[in-house]
Amino acid sequence: MNKLELLRTFVRVSEMSSFTLAGESLGLPRSTVSEHVQALEALLGTRLLQRTTRKVQATQDGLVLYERSKDLLSHMDEIEGLFRQDEASLVGRIRIDLPNILARRVVMPRLPQFMAQHPLLELEISSTDRRVDLLAEGFDCVLRIGAQPDQSVVARHLCEFTMVNCASPAYVQRYGMPERLEDLAQHRLVHYVGVLGARSEGFVYVDKGQVQRLPMAGSVTVNSTDAYEAACLGGFGLIQAPRMGMRQYLQSGELVEVLPQFTAPSLEASLLYARQRHLPLRVRVFMDWLGEVIRSEV
Repeated sequence: MNKLELLRTFVRVSEMSSFTLAGESLGLPRSTVSEHVQALEALLGTRLLQRTTRKVQATQDGLVLYERSKDLLSHMDEIEGLFRQDEASLVGRIRIDLPNILARRVVMPRLPQFMAQHPLLELEISSTDRRVDLLAEGFDCVLRIGAQPDQSVVARHLCEFTMVNCASPAYVQRYGMPERLEDLAQHRLVHYVGVLGARSEGFVYVDKGQVQRLPMAGSVTVNSTDAYEAACLGGFGLIQAPRMGMRQYLQSGELVEVLPQFTAPSLEASLLYARQRHLPLRVRVFMDWLGEVIRSEV
């Protein structure tokens, strides 16, 4: 049995604390994952994982092996690509997570060009507004918009997305065009929250270099960017979103810009990846391509 594959399986189980989740991320049945771990334990003559009814935890020996294995597997990925002159020969699977709108409008339309250059690669693409757990869910890289408080991952800065306040023409016809902040008392906001039940920040703007928040009324609260956009198009209220995502609606007249002098702070776009000595060449190549695609939209 391939010893490197046994180590890859063990590392993924250790990171996800689950045979089932590890199997899903590796594309293997749970039974095969269990066989790999048992074979590795038999090979090394020690118990690597402590199994309970609720979770799987690494033993002391397992923790030592986990740290050594991460470096070894990173080195092997590096060696595999060391003498390849043609990037078209890159092989393997890349698991990524992208925000919905960026995936739909920016990345997916251009992805065929990338795959034509690297036909042997396999991509697993998650597209969600939920903040995924990079390590626990086995992602190679994650495209994240906004501040990055997590110090356990590396954040590669890509660009800044400027913001715009938008409303539909039908909304403006009904409620009027706000000209001053005081006018917002008579207007409605589509509220966006990460988790339903959480409190909305309200209307966010920068005044004299300080970020301010103004509570506003609103009958619709959403927790996805697609619904946020659709609610604005439907005339339910104002929204604040990256200009990049709203550009086509502003150009077509489906949305109009309001209060351009009071926009929210720009949002940072970053690529996140796990702290480790080396990234596989296939992941580095994809991240470089993705960075160029995102920056071209700013």
